Amino acid sequence: MSVHTRILCSAAVLATGLMFNAAQAQTAPAPAAVEIKPPEPPYTLTGNVGIFSQYIFRGLTQTDAKPAIQGGFDFAHESGFYLGTWLSNISWISDSGACNHGCSLEWDIYGGWKHTWNEDWGLDVGVLQYYYPGSYNPGFSSANTTELYIAGSWKWLSLKFSDSVSNKTFGVPDSSGTWYLDLTATYPLTEQWNLIGHAGRQEYHGNNNGVDNGNLDYTDWKAGVSYTATGNWTFGAFWSDTNANSSFYTIGGKNIGKSTGTVYVQKTF
Repeated sequence: MSVHTRILCSAAVLATGLMFNAAQAQTAPAPAAVEIKPPEPPYTLTGNVGIFSQYIFRGLTQTDAKPAIQGGFDFAHESGFYLGTWLSNISWISDSGACNHGCSLEWDIYGGWKHTWNEDWGLDVGVLQYYYPGSYNPGFSSANTTELYIAGSWKWLSLKFSDSVSNKTFGVPDSSGTWYLDLTATYPLTEQWNLIGHAGRQEYHGNNNGVDNGNLDYTDWKAGVSYTATGNWTFGAFWSDTNANSSFYTIGGKNIGKSTGTVYVQKTF
């Protein structure tokens, strides 16, 4: 084969290869588009609503052992700061004869900062306003109360101290500095079942017309279980009791601090 012929053959082979590659490039499938997900927002917004056979607050029934509907919303930022609100029907103010109009609602507004270390240790500090809209009869004080709180937690155990900065804590005159200590355990038996235990101590400061507010001091405790079902439903039951002096905690002829049982269902969304 002559040199000229070899050059022609090489050129033909090269041209054929170029045409083949061009054809491949035209028929090759386009690469799959990469889905770009928007960044997660730096905050969460959750809500809850529940039906309770009664509303128990620090061992005391707030609804005269009658049902309560409760619910609220919580905003939490990734920095640890949070805000929230929560509401429940009540009857204890009206039952006491203190209310002239309204007083059937407890509206809580709170905010603070919380942080967790190693998924075990936690710290929570904040302020909580208890608001009871309504008008009061002469001689009675508004039950509106502001508390500062600090809480520490370890896994399923928490300890919280709440200190009142209101001079009429829950309507009790000259009671600034009244405090409540809350020790609560929520022990996971399984992924769905939790065992709940609680002990608390309420202590009042000051005096009311010469009567020592310390007569209102008491200890409360409760024990119960909760079950979390599919769809963020929670079902629970607990038994609570106090050693509150019935002479000071009888409202409308009924001891609001007596031993009692409560059942509930709650939905978180």
